[in-house]
Parts: sequence; C-alpha cells; structure tokens
Amino acid sequence: MIPYSVLDLSPIPEGGTANKALANTLDLAQEAERLGYNRFWLAEHHNMTGIASAATAVVIAHVAAGTRTIRVGSGGIMLPNHAPLVIAEQFGTLATLHPGRIDLGLGRAPGTDMLTARALRRNLESSDSFPQDVVELMGYFADSQPNQRLRAVPGEGTHVPVWILGSSLYGAQLAAHLGLPYAFASHFAPGALDEAIEVYRQTFRPSQTLREPYFMLAANVFAAETDAEARRLQSSMQQAFANLRTGHPGPLPRPVDDVDAVLPPGARPMVDEAMRVSVTGSPARVREGLEALLRRYRPDEIILTGQIHDHRARVRSFAIAAEALCALGDGRVAAQ
Repeated sequence: MIPYSVLDLSPIPEGGTANKALANTLDLAQEAERLGYNRFWLAEHHNMTGIASAATAVVIAHVAAGTRTIRVGSGGIMLPNHAPLVIAEQFGTLATLHPGRIDLGLGRAPGTDMLTARALRRNLESSDSFPQDVVELMGYFADSQPNQRLRAVPGEGTHVPVWILGSSLYGAQLAAHLGLPYAFASHFAPGALDEAIEVYRQTFRPSQTLREPYFMLAANVFAAETDAEARRLQSSMQQAFANLRTGHPGPLPRPVDDVDAVLPPGARPMVDEAMRVSVTGSPARVREGLEALLRRYRPDEIILTGQIHDHRARVRSFAIAAEALCALGDGRVAAQ
C-alpha cells in the first residue's frame, strides 16, 4: 500500500481561537495515527490570522508528545527565515525527545509577506543561499568529527531526515542534485507539477541519504457522505484562497452552499486552477479521485490536506480518505 500522510496548518476558523485550533491539530494527529497515516506535517506561516502553526517546531513538539508512532515534522520550515544552526538545534532536540519520528521538510519561500519577512530579522536575500544553507543544516545532523568547533547540541548524530519542498523546478533540481526526497506543493501551486516530477526523477543523483528518487504528491481532500456536502466543506478553503490572493487573509471562512455568490468577481478561475489537484465528494468519488491521482503521477507517497471549518467534519474527511486509500491497496500497482 502506498504511504499516505497529513499536512495540517492548524486552521483558525471564523469564530474560533488559536488555542482551540492547536487542540484540534493534536486531536487530528491522534486520529490520523489511528487511521494509519504515515506522517503528520505542519507548515510555517507568519502574520496569518487563520493559521496557528507559525512556531512550527513548538507545534511539532506538542503533536509528537501527544502521539506514539506517527512521524511528525514540517511541511515545511521556511529556511530563509532562520539560521541553519537554530533549526538544527530545534529539530535535533525534537529528534532526541522522539527518536525515529521527526522529519524536516525545508522550503525556500519566506511563507509570508515582505513586511513580516523584515520583522523576522533575516536577510531578505537569504533565499539565494538556500542550497548552501541546506547543506550546512544537514552537516549539523551528521556524526561529530574530531576537532569540530561548531556543533548542534542536541542535533549532531541524530541524522534527521531532510526533505526539499517546492512548487517550481528549482526545488526539484536541488532535491535531485542532493539526493533528497522531494515533496511538491501541488495542493496550491500545481502549475509546474508534471515537469518538476520529470526533472526530479530524471536528474536524481543517489546519495548516502537516498538511493532512488522518492516523490511525495500533495493533494487537497474534501470528503463527506454526499457530494453536495463535500462541495460545501470545500467552499471554506476556496474562500480562504481567494481572500489570500486578493490581499485579505483572515480566519477560515464558514462554508456556504453557493461559493460563487461570495467569491470576488473573476476569482473562480484562479481558485480552480490553484486547487485543481483536489479530490472532493462522497466516499466512492474520493476513492475514484485518489486512484486517478496515483495513476497519473505515480507518487511514492501522497500527503493530504484540507482546510475545513468544522473540526469533526475535517476528521471525518481524513477518515474517508484513509478508507479509500486502504481499499485501493497498493497505489503504485494501480498506477501501472
């Protein structure tokens, strides 16, 4: 069976609080563990009133402490915002507390606007040093060397698995060059997906970390007992995406029956394109949609996300998706 995972942003819904969002994240992670999900990843975003995972390493610690077996990590840490040594110490500490369960996905974008990036007090040109920063960070996780003067403690010797995340060819090329696993952000930026997969697989160079390419596909899922209810659940994320792209981010909106009636004029095509790697519908339709994605893209793993206003509906959506993937059996065989 193909491994399946969860990407969560700790969404703060309209009428909700960050405290409740973080409690919901832990509850979802516990349910995901019970449902057989492989990983539970959290993403770094700043200055977003609808997202509670800004202090990503702290939330990972919260989730890892409240679960037992599921891998927990970042999808991702936006490395230009941080000194590599600081991230090595944070994730080295997590890996020391939770051996064999911590992942570190790294992204090149700041995960915020330029005003907030300045407030983070990092060089705004630091994304240009992303490859060097990745290599430096990985070095801190390696075994210590004689006379080594700069060390991450905790961190050294933990060999925390590092992933490259991306939504363009840049990340695909870097992951292939370094011989690292690669996750594509197709859940919100699918434009270069096909080309990025080809570049990654064709140019991959084996490394001590990985002998063969390992690609993870990200997809939105909105599952419910009926197609109509699933479309209604999806409307929250459609609204949130339109609000973000038009410069009005906020808490996750309540679902509506007619999303076209509330979206800004002309926003629907942009939203549809951004969210086209999505599966929405009843259990049968979700199974068909997931099978189609596995058949087309042949991922080694699939990571599912879906910002849904009602937490119980969100948990049920991931449960339906897990049931569908289990019913499909080995997705890589189905993709032949």
